[in-house]
Amino acid sequence: MKQLSDLQAIISAEVKQLNFPSYPAELYEPIKYILSLGGKRMRPALLLMACDLFGGDVNKAIPPALAIEVFHNFTLMHDDIMDNAPLRRGKTTVHERWNPNVGILSGDVMLIEGYKLMMQVDNAILRRILDIFNTTAVGVCEGQQLDMEFEKRINVNIEEYITMIRLKTAVVLGGALQIGAIIGGADTNDADLIYTFGEQLGIAFQLQDDILDVYGNPEKFGKQVGGDIMSNKKTFLLIKALELADPSQAAELNKWLNIQQPDQNEKVIAFTGIYNQLQVRQYAEKAMQAYADKAFTALDAINLPDEHKQYLRDFADGLMVREN
Repeated sequence: MKQLSDLQAIISAEVKQLNFPSYPAELYEPIKYILSLGGKRMRPALLLMACDLFGGDVNKAIPPALAIEVFHNFTLMHDDIMDNAPLRRGKTTVHERWNPNVGILSGDVMLIEGYKLMMQVDNAILRRILDIFNTTAVGVCEGQQLDMEFEKRINVNIEEYITMIRLKTAVVLGGALQIGAIIGGADTNDADLIYTFGEQLGIAFQLQDDILDVYGNPEKFGKQVGGDIMSNKKTFLLIKALELADPSQAAELNKWLNIQQPDQNEKVIAFTGIYNQLQVRQYAEKAMQAYADKAFTALDAINLPDEHKQYLRDFADGLMVREN
């Protein structure tokens, strides 16, 4: 079995080999630019991993894995426009470097290029693979729409939040694993189980991200602690705090949520204090563990040799054990 780092290296090398036309330059240069910004290439590497685990030819899985990577970067390009984000992976975003119209149209082409790559799978499984890709793509768009709606809504409940992160984040992990498994020769049941493994693990990972945003060590976490609080992002912790808060705590939270230009350090301290009083970290950790358990239950049921399942278990443990 190939190591995850080797699979990521394969994807990185293959991304560099993707050949796009040079004309019109303002359509294709932004595509080359965003794909050159790097990233962990985790989603396409998972597709290759699943193919390898079921004994398939990893080379046959490279085009659909690239399709997943191109699609993912298409969503980032459009998300950056919606969020008016100035930076992506520390570099100027496409719409800032060019303009929003260029970002929209280049993103559209990326989606089509993703389909062209996905179409390179064997005809015998093409319809099934495209059905999964279509469902995944629609799910990501639904999740993004919900995320934008939640920014404007006062009341969002935990169930709605879990649905949003499942669609926006987790379905891509599940879909990548499922596609790779099918290319590797997995039967329908095992392909469905590895999808569930990826999806539930993706939800657990996002809940952990919510926790680390407040309680993580910024040097080890790799992000600014309290960033979600500063941007009024509705995370599991905030939603749970608003649900559990007494009137005075709710008033304090809402005061900070409604201040136009607050002292961000004071805001983070105030939120964290209320989170500690309400023990929302413990609620989030319990939910995170519940979804991780669902992932491992699905993994245990997959018809794979024990050493292959251990490989996936080790991957999941590595994904979930981040420094705080």
